[in-house]
Amino acid sequence: MLGFYFLPFFSRSWLALDPLVLGLSPLPATSSYNAHIVKVLLALVALLLLGTCSQQGSVLDRVLAAGELRVVTRNSPSAYFLGANGPQGPEYELASRLASELGVALYIYPVATVGEVLDEVASGRAHIAAAGLTDGQPLPHSAAFGPPYQQVKEHLVYRFGSPRPRTLREASSGDIEVAAHSSHIATLLRMRLEDPELVWVENPGAETGELLDRLTARDLDYTFADSNEFAISRAYHPEIRVAFDLQNSKSLAWAVNTRDNSLLNRVVAFFANLRADGQLTAILDHYYNSVRRFEYVEAREFLKHADERLPNFREWFKASAAEVAIDWRLLAAIGYQESQWTATATSPTGVRGIMMLTEDTANALGVADRLDPQNAIRGGAQYFVMMRNQVPPRIRDPDRTWFALAAYNVGFGHLEDARILAQSQGKNPDSWDDVRRFLPLLSQEKWYSRVKHGYARGWEPVRFVENIRSYYDMLQWMAIDVNATETHSRRQRRALKKSRSRVAQSFANTPPTTSKR
Repeated sequence: MLGFYFLPFFSRSWLALDPLVLGLSPLPATSSYNAHIVKVLLALVALLLLGTCSQQGSVLDRVLAAGELRVVTRNSPSAYFLGANGPQGPEYELASRLASELGVALYIYPVATVGEVLDEVASGRAHIAAAGLTDGQPLPHSAAFGPPYQQVKEHLVYRFGSPRPRTLREASSGDIEVAAHSSHIATLLRMRLEDPELVWVENPGAETGELLDRLTARDLDYTFADSNEFAISRAYHPEIRVAFDLQNSKSLAWAVNTRDNSLLNRVVAFFANLRADGQLTAILDHYYNSVRRFEYVEAREFLKHADERLPNFREWFKASAAEVAIDWRLLAAIGYQESQWTATATSPTGVRGIMMLTEDTANALGVADRLDPQNAIRGGAQYFVMMRNQVPPRIRDPDRTWFALAAYNVGFGHLEDARILAQSQGKNPDSWDDVRRFLPLLSQEKWYSRVKHGYARGWEPVRFVENIRSYYDMLQWMAIDVNATETHSRRQRRALKKSRSRVAQSFANTPPTTSKR
């Protein structure tokens, strides 16, 4: 006798149901029998599917059951990046807080483009997209925006020294390049309705950060950037300027899996609480309001702090520097770069004290209280020497010191990546002047995809080193301990005059962050 098999497609596998397995007696395969058994099996399959769905529960229930919140993001200073002390970035800070509130682990992973971000949400592989998305971005049907958490403007950006366009029509006479799949495309399409001759280039492999790099290097004439991205990039690309804003402000928001509204409702409540207690403002201020340039005005502020604040800590800088055999002025310069010699400095990300040590670093160095300036300064000195000891012994000063400072800021792994890139391009991996040209390239996928440690805000250690060199030079020029008879005001005037030359030379020697190859 032949049995009848029904093979429905279920959960990506074939489910074979045999009447004998189900306890049914095999009967002749007549048409009436076939119709009867098909009805029975369909009913059983429906019950199985219903039971499976009820076991899965809502999106939020599945997150809690798995103990893991999956968040897709982008490598970007305005979203997520690996810093010297691990993951950082405003989107990372927010996502980690939500995961902590839910009592689950955070699994956050970057993809290269906005298009890939949306694919991850559409497929269900990610529960949330926290990637600096704006509310004008088209979303897949299975996702919706959460509440807005930051207002941004859409800038048309050009390079200082080039003609400033007043309208988009003027700009279109040059090369306008934008990231494909970005919300800027939707803006341009709307504006093309009014100006059918408007043209631009959509780059499928570049994000805003790389386009700003190329703008600085004169590889293109104009690009678009949201104001939050511009605010961070402006500090490290002083040549870029805003020509005009394209429309009214828009909002940044997360894209949330909405196969049901359970997770979305929880995200809405999360941001409401974060906004109410001021944590949201603190996180955003940390990333967008702390970027600064060393300029003449700041040099004057430094001299003022050297007079008013440095005396409170000078002896501790000297003692700790002597313990590790470095110049106390270099240690003091690091302290000023980190906190402006503020013993109680605290950031929203948890780094604290005059040397802005993380809790993990402080514990490793035996610093019990990061707000105790004497202990914090000793810990900072030890950490700097740890970084310097990892630099190959064949590298001599001053390059050895500059490498150690860069590692102090961005981590030794990223520094090694830049040295590898420099060597691969025929440059000297033991020369700071050569390697500093490649550190900024770690923010571009075509470069960081070639190395072990991936994306980094590589322009930051370059600026970090240059700032400290400026502070260090000024402390030496002030000759605080050499000429006690010289008046304070005369020392300040002499140091300020030299600082102008040092800062001007620093910016003149800063190489472009990318180049045509």
